[in-house]
Amino acid sequence: HIPAHPFQRAAFPARPILSMKVLARSPLFGALILGFSSTTTARAFSLRLTTAQLPHSGLVDSDKSFSSTAIKMSLSIPPEQIPPGMKAVRVGSPFLHAAMEELSSFGSKKVFVLANRSSAKFLEGGDGKFVDSLRAKGMLAAPLFTSIGMGGGEEGLLSAADDARAAEADVVVTVGGGAVQDAGKLIRLWLSADAADGEKATVKGIQAASNRDPMPALPPQIAMPNSFAMAEATHVAGITLKSNTKSGAAHKCLMPTVVIYDPALSAGLPDWVRFGTALRGVEHAVGAVTHPKADDDIRARALNGLTIINENLRKLVDDPENQTLQSNIFVGGFIAIRALNTGCYPALGHLVENQYSAKFDVHQGSCSGILCARVMAHHAEKSEGFQKLISAALGDDGVPAPRLVRDLAATLPGVKSEHADVGVNEEMLKEFTKWIFETSVKRYNNLSPKDFGSKEDIYEMMTKPLAEL
Repeated sequence: HIPAHPFQRAAFPARPILSMKVLARSPLFGALILGFSSTTTARAFSLRLTTAQLPHSGLVDSDKSFSSTAIKMSLSIPPEQIPPGMKAVRVGSPFLHAAMEELSSFGSKKVFVLANRSSAKFLEGGDGKFVDSLRAKGMLAAPLFTSIGMGGGEEGLLSAADDARAAEADVVVTVGGGAVQDAGKLIRLWLSADAADGEKATVKGIQAASNRDPMPALPPQIAMPNSFAMAEATHVAGITLKSNTKSGAAHKCLMPTVVIYDPALSAGLPDWVRFGTALRGVEHAVGAVTHPKADDDIRARALNGLTIINENLRKLVDDPENQTLQSNIFVGGFIAIRALNTGCYPALGHLVENQYSAKFDVHQGSCSGILCARVMAHHAEKSEGFQKLISAALGDDGVPAPRLVRDLAATLPGVKSEHADVGVNEEMLKEFTKWIFETSVKRYNNLSPKDFGSKEDIYEMMTKPLAEL
C-alpha cells in the first residue's frame, strides 16, 4: 500500500539490476544504485540487501524460486512520488476490501462502476462480489457498464457519461485497462459540468468542462487496473473519435483519487493484453529518457522504472500468472509513467503509437512492438548517450538500445512486431505518414531529438527493417 502500507517484498536474482561497470561511468550512478536522499523527490526506490535468513531455495516472501540465489530488495514509492490529487496507491491489496474501505472514507452513496467486459466476472455474479455488495448495500448507482471500446471509443464513453449523470453518481470506480481508466476521468468531468437537465454528453461538452477556471471539485475516482497500461497514473484522458482520430482532455484534476493494484484482476488476461501493456511501460520509460525536455531527475526515475519492468517482465513470460512479478511491474510502470508525466508528456513514440492505434484499430501494445524500436533508431545518433543508459537498464550496455527493445518485444507472447502482422500495408502507411506530416510535424519535431524534414523521413522511420537495428 503506497504510501501508508509496506509493499510486498519480491525475489530478484543475485545479478545486479544494472552492471556496476556500466553505471560507474554514468552520471546517474548514485541516483540509480545508491538511492536518493530523503529530500529528493526523484527517489523512486531503494535497495536493502541482506544475507541473513535467506532460504536456500532463494525465496524471498514468495512461493516460487526465481534463481538459486536471491537478494532481498524492498521497493517503495515514497509519498512525494504520489502526484497531486491522488490520495494513495495500494499495491497487492485485495481489491474488494480496499475499494469498500476507500468508498467508506469518501462517504459515497451512489457508486458508478465502469469495467472491461473481461473484468465483469470478478465484479458480479454472487458470492459477495464487488458490484453485488454495492447493490446489497443500496450503493450501486446504475448497472455495471461494460461498453467502453478499445482506445476509449466515443460512443461508449458518451453513453457511460449519460448513465452516470442520470444516476447522480457521486463516485466513479473504473476496473480494467487504459480506455476504461481514461473514460472514468472524462465521466467525472461530465458529472461536474454545468449542463441542463437531460442534456446529452458530447465530446465538445466534456472538453469544455475541462477548460473551466476555476475548476470545481470533481467526484472521486477509484482506479483498479487489470493491465499495465498506466492511464490511471496520469491526468490525461484519451478518446478515439468516430473519425478514427485521437482526441481527449487534460487537467490536473483528472488524476484518479485512489489506485488499487491487485493482480487478481489480471487472472486469465490474454497474452496480447498482459504483455502488450507491459511493453507500454518500456515505451514510457525510453520516451522519458530520450525526451528533449527531460532532466536528470526525470531520466533517473524513468531508468528505475525500466529496470524493474525489464527484470520482472522477462520472468513473467515463463510464469504469466505470478502475482509478485505483476505487482513489481505495476510499481515499475507507475514510476516510469510518472517520470514521463512530469514535464515531458507525451514522448514521440507515445504520440506516434497512439495515432497509429486510433487510425488502424491496433492494440497499443502491438503498436509499441512495431514502432518503439524504430522510433528510437530514428534519433539514435542524437540521443546516443541516453540510449546507452537504456541499454544498461535493459541488461547489456554493449548492444544498441533499439535492438534490445526489438529483441525484448520479440519474446512477448501475443505482441506483434511488423505492420503486416496487423493488416497495415505500404499504401496505408504512406497515406498515414502524409497525414502526420501535414497535421503534426511541428509537434513531432518538438518531441524528437532529431527533426523530420519531410513525410519521407516519417515513412522511413516507420518502415526501417527491424533486422537492421
